Amino acid sequence: MASMADFIVTAKPDLAAARTEWLDGLAAERRMARLTVEAYERDTRQFLVFLTGHLGEPPGISDIADLKAIDFRAFLAARRNDGAGARTLGRGLAGIRSMLRFFERRGLASSAGANAIRSPRKPKSLPKPLTAGDALRATAVAEQLAEEPWIAARNAAVLTLLYGCGLRISEALGLTAEQVPAKAGPVLQVAGKGGKTRLVPVLPAAIQAIEDYRCQCPYVLDAGKPLFRGARGGPLAPAIIQREMKKLRSALDLPDSATPHALRHSFATHLLGRGGDLRAIQELLGHASLSTTQVYTGVDTERLLAAYEAAHPRA
Repeated sequence: MASMADFIVTAKPDLAAARTEWLDGLAAERRMARLTVEAYERDTRQFLVFLTGHLGEPPGISDIADLKAIDFRAFLAARRNDGAGARTLGRGLAGIRSMLRFFERRGLASSAGANAIRSPRKPKSLPKPLTAGDALRATAVAEQLAEEPWIAARNAAVLTLLYGCGLRISEALGLTAEQVPAKAGPVLQVAGKGGKTRLVPVLPAAIQAIEDYRCQCPYVLDAGKPLFRGARGGPLAPAIIQREMKKLRSALDLPDSATPHALRHSFATHLLGRGGDLRAIQELLGHASLSTTQVYTGVDTERLLAAYEAAHPRA
């Protein structure tokens, strides 16, 4: 990767130097991810290119210091006209604010104008569940893709918990051997977000999948230690399950939206589709607010239309 100083920026030398110092600090001091730093570099470069046209000349520190909220609104409007969506605009504004706060700490500029702008609202996207058939195929085929039988059994057990119990991946991988004893009962106590615990019914298929994994796992599953282990015996990382799900997408020709978290969405959507009570589903998912669960009422449109057509006398 080229150093930040290598990028050509449409700005006067004082502003270009200050911006380079800010970018270098993001990578070295704040240890921000490389892709995030690259995105901030690109977003602020677009902002400076806009200012060159907006002001009639390349901007310097003094020009940045005098910017008002109306100038930032003009930039967002120009980006929107170029086709940028709400997420892109929001990230771009976050990068500009970060840069201005850096300048502000050094007494070079004020971030008040940028802070006065409300970030563009991101459109709410509905969950994208798998069909019931695809979800069942994913949990079944998971046992066939790994080379080592115990790893295949582990993957199948984790995915079965995600779909069969509606667990978040962090919740499934956070389970200890003590929480899921051998010959586990029909209910699990799960630690969710914010340390809140909830009781989750466990299907016989999930109990059997966990038992199959236990029998084949080459490591001692001590009480209080993680139930699911990586290839070298350490705690299983979410990235491993995400990678396995990627293999399943390829093997089963599933859409890119088929992620481990989509299995949790599928759990909720399929329960609702079979007449499950919304408040009961809220408890099973561990949602603090019913409004979070209600998003699933917008997912199963096809089922609702079918029910309407079957029941309404004028349909």
